[in-house]
Amino acid sequence: MSEQPAPARKTRVALLFGGRSGEHAISAATAAGVLRAIDRTRYDVVPVGITRDGRWVVAADEPERWEITRGAALPEVAADDGAEVILSLTAGEHTLRTLEPGQVPSVLGEVDVVFPLLHGPFGEDGTLQGLLELADVHYVGAGVLASAVGMDKHFMKLVLEGQGLPVGPYTVIQSRDWEHRRAEATAAVARLGMPVYVKPARAGSSLGISRVEDIADLPAAIVEAQRHDPKVIVEQGIEGREIECAVLGGRGGGPARASLPGEIVVNHDAHAFYDFEAKYLDEAAVELRCPADLPDKVVAQVRSIAVRTFDAVGAEGLSRVDVFVTPDESVIVNEINTMPGFTPYSMYPAMWAATGIAYPDLVDELIQLALERPTGLR
Repeated sequence: MSEQPAPARKTRVALLFGGRSGEHAISAATAAGVLRAIDRTRYDVVPVGITRDGRWVVAADEPERWEITRGAALPEVAADDGAEVILSLTAGEHTLRTLEPGQVPSVLGEVDVVFPLLHGPFGEDGTLQGLLELADVHYVGAGVLASAVGMDKHFMKLVLEGQGLPVGPYTVIQSRDWEHRRAEATAAVARLGMPVYVKPARAGSSLGISRVEDIADLPAAIVEAQRHDPKVIVEQGIEGREIECAVLGGRGGGPARASLPGEIVVNHDAHAFYDFEAKYLDEAAVELRCPADLPDKVVAQVRSIAVRTFDAVGAEGLSRVDVFVTPDESVIVNEINTMPGFTPYSMYPAMWAATGIAYPDLVDELIQLALERPTGLR
């Protein structure tokens, strides 16, 4: 009898989520969506949670454990969720190990690709990407520089301006500026005109953002933003519709692809703007329209600017580009998010679904893009 060939090993994917930023719970909710959607016939999945103090642990492969539910406590990775996980930093080894207290480390297994579902600092900002580069492991999404630029709204705008992309007026307030040169910083904000939006420069999910309509309210808004980041960016309020566009990297060296744009319509009687509660806890106050009702020429312009923004920062894999469409149909870039929310109800997968790529297929496409991309300098 001839020997039967061994069955092909499934591609092993480590899902990283949680993390040290204020977007810990959002990351967990993103992981819940991917855990439900990923094709288990093709992929062997290893969920790895990162606690708020940075410890990696084996996490429950239970989507319901990581979902955000109104009225319930936000999901959180705890140190006692599972054994501690260590990633080998030997280039090319790609191995995860577990470490139990008082025990010899044991091998959890080789990983083919990491899917970092982390939002905010210490995950989306290039720090984790640098670690994965050191380990010479394939991973989904933008590299070190693009992640860092995409996370910092100040440098993001500098890069986009340098590439000739339209951005709105803004000013940056460092903690030293607010402490020692408050009058000058306040005057710079006043010159923008009211209203303005005061934001942490390196945070997402609308954390710490305030709409300021009176300069007298600026100090309180600065304090709120600095709860998340000592560096604050203040942006001029732009009259226009909030439009988003999902971008997906090209296969085989081809150009990046842009989805049909989507629009977020907020009930302003309930929320002054698209804040954290509107995004994640008050679904009735927000309407997500995919595709957005825009003239064909504006749709084409939004999609073109989204891809140009993706290329300007050197993004890879995926990004969501947020723009304003003004009453005269000008398109102004608000920001790029290199690891957008990725639950089945988030705008990024919703826009691709409207464009013809279903959520499970989108997860597969991102993993394949990561495996196709070479490690190291490129």
